[in-house]
Amino acid sequence: MSGALQDQVALITGGGQGIGQQIAVAFASAGARVVITGRTETTLAQTAALLRAAGASVLPIVADVADQADCERMVAETLSAFGALDVLVNNAGIAGATKSTLDMSLAEWQEVIDIDLTGPWLCTKAALPAMLAAGTGVVLNISSAAGRIGYPNRAPYAAAKWGLIGLTQTWAREWGSAGIRCNCICPGAIEGDRIRRVAAARADALGLSYEQVLSGFSTSASFGRMATESEVASTALFLCSPAATGITGQTVNVDCGTAMN
Repeated sequence: MSGALQDQVALITGGGQGIGQQIAVAFASAGARVVITGRTETTLAQTAALLRAAGASVLPIVADVADQADCERMVAETLSAFGALDVLVNNAGIAGATKSTLDMSLAEWQEVIDIDLTGPWLCTKAALPAMLAAGTGVVLNISSAAGRIGYPNRAPYAAAKWGLIGLTQTWAREWGSAGIRCNCICPGAIEGDRIRRVAAARADALGLSYEQVLSGFSTSASFGRMATESEVASTALFLCSPAATGITGQTVNVDCGTAMN
């Protein structure tokens, strides 16, 4: 979709690595001016260098989505640098602990809720005034297959990701008449370092072998494989592009046929 986001300004949280990085690459390739945020300066700098080498205009901002002042600052810096904010991708998130509810502390619960659910709320709250003033905008939430199913031993993660789907539908209704679209993607198990860490933690918590847990992510999918970061990024590009102007309040699975709902 070359040129699909030409001269659009897109802010991608958690944009320094993983899915967020691939979304940044896809958006930049489609002509967007890209702002990437995250808590780790090193990964942001590496991704910014990658995008600049490809000729993209990119602004890296170190920020924590769980901090309201940081969310307001990242939007202000985006507007200062590029004069607009057309697309917000709420991608930043953490996996959290793999524990039963009885074994989990309040602090472990709260950390995931703060970053994975309150963070997108804070970022969107900060971004909305600019979008409302422009009379147009797109908010894309990155949820998870865990937002579609019960997920034992990952209660805060599942709760946050279910919550993101609810926010998506709510914002679509609240702001649709103002020209703002809001959609959601639920990635399933995604090939890469993160799923290997998740598998290791799950194997340890359940007393299973790492290989058994990791292979289960593929065998449970209709395609017999995990999805890729670039497949999520391609879906994100479509949903944020003019090709999807009639789509809002929707949640799309990118999971190679795992959830089926």
